[in-house]
Amino acid sequence: MRGRLLLLNALLLAGCVAAGWRLDTLHEERLRRQRRFLGERVSPAPAPPLSLPAPQPQVSAATYLPVAQHLLFSKDRNPDVVIEVSAPKPVPPLPRYYGLMNFGDDPRVVLAPQGKPQKSYVAGDKVGEFQLAAIEPDGLVFQWENRTIRARFDELREKTPPPAAAGRTAPAPPPAAPQQQQNGSSVSTIGGAGESKGPGGEAGAATRPCQPGDSSPAGTVADGYRKVLQKTPFGASCYWEKVQ
Repeated sequence: MRGRLLLLNALLLAGCVAAGWRLDTLHEERLRRQRRFLGERVSPAPAPPLSLPAPQPQVSAATYLPVAQHLLFSKDRNPDVVIEVSAPKPVPPLPRYYGLMNFGDDPRVVLAPQGKPQKSYVAGDKVGEFQLAAIEPDGLVFQWENRTIRARFDELREKTPPPAAAGRTAPAPPPAAPQQQQNGSSVSTIGGAGESKGPGGEAGAATRPCQPGDSSPAGTVADGYRKVLQKTPFGASCYWEKVQ
């Protein structure tokens, strides 16, 4: 047992000696590397070329003019003023022209404004949205919204014919005039009773005027003439026409 302990101690001592030698070798190697590193001479790298920045431009007040003109929170400092122009108002349709009258004083025209019935007007009257400024020989002059509008009569006439009423039948032909009796003074009445005084004026003419107080209806035949009644813008027209 004692021999074994001695052998073990000897082995441990040999291990300690080997470890010490190894540590000493490593220490010497480290010192050599340190001396070699510190003994090396390193040449410094050349310095990079030095480039100076460009000089700043001189500051002037005109450089900041756009900032003052287009300030975000001050619209009145913007010199570009935007003027919004509204679209011009369209001219309404001109009145329709139906005739001209002149009784010696101011001439009158028969007009029909848009959507209104016919009526006679003189210069200075209000015609719908227009004012009749003047009546000229070949047309009319209107005033509208500080504008002067001239239009000829042919431009103002109604060019579209009125639409035919649905179901309207053609008018019946006028009744044929009865043959004249042999006695030229005899009178025949057609269409109703009434006092007939016969045609006035000169006998033999193509047309003869009606006499005052003649109440006979239209179509009455007397003395070879037939009575005709027509409606005009100025009233009823009465005359006798010769029977062919």
